[in-house]
Amino acid sequence: MRRRRAEKRIAQPDPKYKNKLLGKFINMVMERGKKSLAEKIVYGALETIREKEKGKDPIEVFNQSIENARPLLEVKSRRIGGATYQVPLEVKLDRGQFMAMRWIRDFSRAQKGKPMDQRLADELLNAYRREGPTIKKREDTHKMAEANKAFAHFRW
Repeated sequence: MRRRRAEKRIAQPDPKYKNKLLGKFINMVMERGKKSLAEKIVYGALETIREKEKGKDPIEVFNQSIENARPLLEVKSRRIGGATYQVPLEVKLDRGQFMAMRWIRDFSRAQKGKPMDQRLADELLNAYRREGPTIKKREDTHKMAEANKAFAHFRW
């Protein structure tokens, strides 16, 4: 017998801007429970964005870059009769935002040679301008889903 589904927990907004998505992102950047360090990194990145993109609100840039990086389709493996098919599925808003934030975080961590807040600011600005590795990852995900459209009838 299956257990009940865990209920969704409501994310706490971040202390400075009172933005829930930013609060989630800070938690995602955090390592080993060091939240104050994660906040310094994210707020430092937002300050860098404020300096580079004059006249633009860094929260709007952050929200837009998450929106630009958010995938609309993804593929999931489904095993049917001994064969594994990549079945394209639409991505829900929460999962899409999660994937976008994870990609931005991972690609900023992968860069070397600069402090993390600088790398994060660069990655967010790249996503805002619809360029860079995060957007490429989104496009690759969409291409994969498009290529496997023939298996869409295996959706569940």
